[in-house]
Amino acid sequence: MIICPTCKEEIEDDSHFCDQCGQPLLYCSSCGRVGKGRRCIYCGGLMTNTHSHPPITVSIPNNIPVLTLYNANLDIRIIGQPGAIIGRRQGPYSHYFEQNMFVSGIHAQLVYSSDTGWNIIDKHSSNGTKLNNHSLQPDVPMTLKNGDIITIANVNMQVTVE
Repeated sequence: MIICPTCKEEIEDDSHFCDQCGQPLLYCSSCGRVGKGRRCIYCGGLMTNTHSHPPITVSIPNNIPVLTLYNANLDIRIIGQPGAIIGRRQGPYSHYFEQNMFVSGIHAQLVYSSDTGWNIIDKHSSNGTKLNNHSLQPDVPMTLKNGDIITIANVNMQVTVE
């Protein structure tokens, strides 16, 4: 486990974004430690943004159902990753939204809970997140079901859970 330098919460070692506050994590190019700023406080190496690394293949445990968010008109097909941020500037899906100024830099987060299944959380976005046309309150997880419609600002996506 590592400690997020922004919110000080404990998160998984292989994280590239904090699953608590959504901030991208910076790693030292020399020693690999997580930190803030331009240089590592431990060895002086340069801190690098995870966006500059090649995409990471995420393996989702077999016991977690596959979540898909889909919009055929915009050619968006998001496969859910537990803890992943949906946003214009951050998260593994940013390439879908980087030109959409209505989508916040950190807009929403996908989380999986063994109790409730897949959930979406609005992360204080400027233009809101909706589930079946109902606005979500920030930081309140809402359970996703097959056939639901998620709206990220002005982008509708249908939910499939298999």
